[in-house]
Amino acid sequence: MNTRNVTAIFLITFGTAGCATGPAQQTWRLERADVIDGHAAKVLGTPAAINDGGRKALCFNGVSDGIIVPINPVEGWPRFTIEVLFRPDGDGPEEQRFLHIQDEAERRVLLETRVTREHTWSLDTFLHAAASDRLTLLDRSKSQATDRWYRAALVYDGVTMSHYVDGVKQLEGAVRFPPMSAGRISLGVRLNRIHWFKGCIAEVRFTAEARPPAFR
Repeated sequence: MNTRNVTAIFLITFGTAGCATGPAQQTWRLERADVIDGHAAKVLGTPAAINDGGRKALCFNGVSDGIIVPINPVEGWPRFTIEVLFRPDGDGPEEQRFLHIQDEAERRVLLETRVTREHTWSLDTFLHAAASDRLTLLDRSKSQATDRWYRAALVYDGVTMSHYVDGVKQLEGAVRFPPMSAGRISLGVRLNRIHWFKGCIAEVRFTAEARPPAFR
């Protein structure tokens, strides 16, 4: 896996303690759909590569575009932070999943948007380890305008899950979430190909440490 030091917008940081199997930090730049950070990806539809003021990204149509990468970038990490640099469109579906990780035990990590007809969006994050060990963080009163770039982050410190938009903590809650095993990750759609994302993703970063994101 590539450990280049790159600025990212989606960051997941998992702590270095425990039996981590991957590098302590990975940054994925989404510049082409078929290869993500050196990994061959399954391409759904035709995600479009763009250059937005010098920022390269992949854009998804909210209907049929997505990417599936056959690895779990946070495998074995007991703590983590996920940051994503993305631009949600204002005319997409109400419920969208733009990042989904799932392992062999069906433990899941999801980052989602809830988009309104007024062209605002709220961040929805989800950890699921078992029927009794799961947590959704969503507050629709905490909303932002669509059609601009944001940095979203999900942080898990081994006890507490929290999420941030542009470095500002919005919500947190306690949940048990053991380290994940091998699995897959999808971008632009949920792994079972529902709840498609309409918008663009520029970068995703995974770090094996739980810490509040610091954005420049």
